[in-house]
Amino acid sequence: MVNMEVQTHASPPRETQPLSPSLKRTLLIINCIVLSIGNCGGPLIMRLYFIHGGKRIWLSSFLETAGWPFILIILLVAFYYQRITTGNSSPKLFNMKPRLFFASAVIGILTGLDDYLYAYGVSKLPVSTSAIVIASQLGFTAGFAYLLVKQKFTSFSINAVVLLTIGSGVLALHTSSDRPEGESKREYILGFVLTLGAAALYGFILPLIELTYLKAKQVIDYMLVMEIQMVMCLFATLFCTVGMLINNDFQAIAKEAKHFELGETKYFVVLVCSGMIWQCFFLGAIGVIFCASSLLSGIIIAVLLPVTEVLAVIFYQEKFQAEKGVALVLSLWGFVSYFYGEIKESQKMEKKRRAAELMELPLNQIVAS
Repeated sequence: MVNMEVQTHASPPRETQPLSPSLKRTLLIINCIVLSIGNCGGPLIMRLYFIHGGKRIWLSSFLETAGWPFILIILLVAFYYQRITTGNSSPKLFNMKPRLFFASAVIGILTGLDDYLYAYGVSKLPVSTSAIVIASQLGFTAGFAYLLVKQKFTSFSINAVVLLTIGSGVLALHTSSDRPEGESKREYILGFVLTLGAAALYGFILPLIELTYLKAKQVIDYMLVMEIQMVMCLFATLFCTVGMLINNDFQAIAKEAKHFELGETKYFVVLVCSGMIWQCFFLGAIGVIFCASSLLSGIIIAVLLPVTEVLAVIFYQEKFQAEKGVALVLSLWGFVSYFYGEIKESQKMEKKRRAAELMELPLNQIVAS
């Protein structure tokens, strides 16, 4: 089993609540699953909205983070549970200090901008193409992680980044003829460029979140991570709400629902599901950063690219060329490479720890005698 105490060689130590290795592994696995649901389901549900008559880009951006009240419910349940079990009549519902609140708000605004860039790209590009472009985010994440949090790379993590990047490049070989019917070349190119911008911006946001943990000047536990996520999503939603007000999206929702190809009821079901699924993505992403690193979060997002491709083939009848099969193999290879490297690093650290204990043992025996 991989020892998930990888932060000791990934970036500078941060002030976190001590967690047992088994608990940290469990949290990491849960967050990886949640991230996978959001990363694969988010683009598909958003594309479903646009395919069947949805045209409001700011509304789609809004839905990416509008599920933040779900986190508030979890925090409220945890708050009252703590009061009942500990007998403490005055626990704090929110433990975030102003410094951390301000940092989370700034990241939230950047996330809102990223939401818009991504939503515009999805509205113009097929799921397979937008997923390909978004995969370039891994390169941006690796670069910014090195600059912001001094991420140290092993040969295995470098190999993973290279393989996943090559996989994205292989997929790009079939994008020349996938422009949606009735869409101008200008719209297609603009969608491509803005999606690339979204990949670069989110590649910056992930290490920035890790840097926020490092500079928080307070103990980071998982409940505080959820508070950070809630504040980020709140400010991202407020940013997109301003865009919706300017674009008159709120007034257009009722009319758009009536003309939605799947029906008015399913229109609102799509909107609600979109909000819930995207919340899984953001919550899983920052959870993985808390348990491991921003680089691992980026790698998981990239390795799920072929899965999204396969799901797009199943649900939207997109073609599955040989390039997609090759990309799937390369992505899985990169993913295995990363975790094999973590196993080797964990074993190396365990040997060093045991050697240190053996060196201390004779000295302790001499002192005792």
